[in-house]
Amino acid sequence: MKKVMFICKHYSRRSQMAEGFAKTLGEGKIAVFSSGLASSEVDPISVQVMSEIGIDISNQSSKALSDFNPEDFYAVISLCGCGVNLPEAWVLRDVFADWQLDYPEGHDIDTFRRVRDEVKERVIQLITDLS
Repeated sequence: MKKVMFICKHYSRRSQMAEGFAKTLGEGKIAVFSSGLASSEVDPISVQVMSEIGIDISNQSSKALSDFNPEDFYAVISLCGCGVNLPEAWVLRDVFADWQLDYPEGHDIDTFRRVRDEVKERVIQLITDLS
């Protein structure tokens, strides 16, 4: 099973959504992990908009990228344009993508919902591409 790492700078919104979608939609197809350049808590609005569609991310925790070995991962997905800040070993995986999604913090809940839906579309495509 191919291992996927979702990475985001602040690691409390987009990458947490991606992890939730990938674990739910990719169960049995991919192994899913996420981490951040900075540790933080899962944003309560992210938890809310994911629960609206039946995915619970409230128990996900913040993990530092330094806790993982890049060679263990087939695919690395940056969700915030932070790819330029990653150590080279992370960018040189078999699959690397920088999704450049909008940063929802400070915006209304509809922005969180739009970003959630964009994350879902991209995760579905990723699972298809890796299967």
